[in-house]
Amino acid sequence: MANSRESDGLRNAVDEAFDVIEDATRGREPRLSFEESGTVRSVGKGITKVGGIPGVRSEELVKFAGGKLGIAINLEPREVAVVMLDSLEGVEAGQEVRRTGRVVDIPVGHGLLGRVVDAKGRPLDNLGPVAFSERWPIERPAPPIMDRAPVSVPLMTGIQVIDALIPIGRGQRELILGDRHTGKSAIATDAIISQAGTDVICVYCALEQRSSAVAGLVDDLRSHGAMENCVVMVAAGEDPLGLRYAAPYAATSVAEYFMEQGRDVVIVYDDLTRHARAYRELSLLLRRPPAREAYPGDIFYLHSRLLERSTRLNDELGGGSLTALPIVETEAQNIAAYIPTNLISITDGQIYLSPRLFQEGILPPVDVGRSVSRVGGKAQLPAYKAVAADLKLSYSQFEELETFSRFGATLEEKTARALERGRRVREALRQPQYQARTAPQQIAILLAVTRGYLDGVPLSRIEAAKQKVQEEMALHLPELSRHILEGKELGTKDLDAITYRIRNTLEELKQADADAGIA
Repeated sequence: MANSRESDGLRNAVDEAFDVIEDATRGREPRLSFEESGTVRSVGKGITKVGGIPGVRSEELVKFAGGKLGIAINLEPREVAVVMLDSLEGVEAGQEVRRTGRVVDIPVGHGLLGRVVDAKGRPLDNLGPVAFSERWPIERPAPPIMDRAPVSVPLMTGIQVIDALIPIGRGQRELILGDRHTGKSAIATDAIISQAGTDVICVYCALEQRSSAVAGLVDDLRSHGAMENCVVMVAAGEDPLGLRYAAPYAATSVAEYFMEQGRDVVIVYDDLTRHARAYRELSLLLRRPPAREAYPGDIFYLHSRLLERSTRLNDELGGGSLTALPIVETEAQNIAAYIPTNLISITDGQIYLSPRLFQEGILPPVDVGRSVSRVGGKAQLPAYKAVAADLKLSYSQFEELETFSRFGATLEEKTARALERGRRVREALRQPQYQARTAPQQIAILLAVTRGYLDGVPLSRIEAAKQKVQEEMALHLPELSRHILEGKELGTKDLDAITYRIRNTLEELKQADADAGIA
């Protein structure tokens, strides 16, 4: 009789295990009819060791006394290593720990728009509880290849040097990298502000940023009307290790909700260097064997499975897109370091910010020669190709020529003209922060500089000339501006009409400067 009862119990346990596996494979919450509990064996920095819960799953939430939560990371035969999502205050050895039967998830929905939250979806902006419609796991599989569509729609950043020379398409992954204090976050912020008034939703994931910097970012977004369609997720440096590790994945799930609703979404990870360091700290605390630069061996997989979730879905799935702008910090301009190299190989191009250009006051300090977009050129508006098809190559050649000209050699007349033209191209691409330019305005400025209408304008007056050209395009050529935004090609008559207006405007500016005695 005893053997029969034991046999029935074993059979029920096996059936229950199969039910859990079936629910997991079908994406449903497991039907757990039992509650496993264990005890805390040891408490470390952000890590606890728990024994007595042999059935716990990888990345399952476990609950400590007082409602504190952690993520089961290392599943070992005799104990489980748990990384904490809450502070360790009050957690002691011998306390009870219970399984929850669910993985780490995050609230998603339109109620998050305009809010500042942490990686658990808790509000940080003193605006009350966050309204949400669903909870999604922070780790989700990337869309299969057959569910994806080619990148064919441009994402306008409002930054002329990027939109013209390093274009980004919706669904692309474009890395922003450079040394400290070169304006990486400023590029991402301008890209978000440029989406104000459009149907593009933005998610900004701030990783280990200073609280004052995040507050300043939120104020900038609000003052420019971009916060209404934006979600800011913050994982501060003083937050528990688990939150710093989970934040990029949680932010991606928030963004994916809108993508699967058919919306276009931009997500900024600022920055993944700090995320890699947090994961290195986590791995070393778990006593995982270190690899290059003490990072764990799966650091590449850490970021590849994150960025692979950014794509453009096909029309059958709504046609939504998720464009990723990850940021990574370099040291002493070393883009061949471990983490930058990994991310360059994962993404579809990079925007490199040069400390030299930043120190010379050339903002944004984009190094055109080292920057590339492997996808966005196919999504660029046709009007750009009519006026700036060879501009990137010629500008890179100018930078090389300018370097050699500093040796003081006598220059040929043709070389001197090329240098003067290149300097005006550089001035034309110079752009202050928070001053986004529309595509028609960018086209007009590019046409003015490539056709030589700025050659006679002193460098000190290039900014005034650009302003005049922008105003002329907006006031007198609204029909052509609309054609550019609609993605129509510019014919010879269209280019001649823009050229006529630009030439007359600049002639008037030159005459006014001459009358005022401005050289």
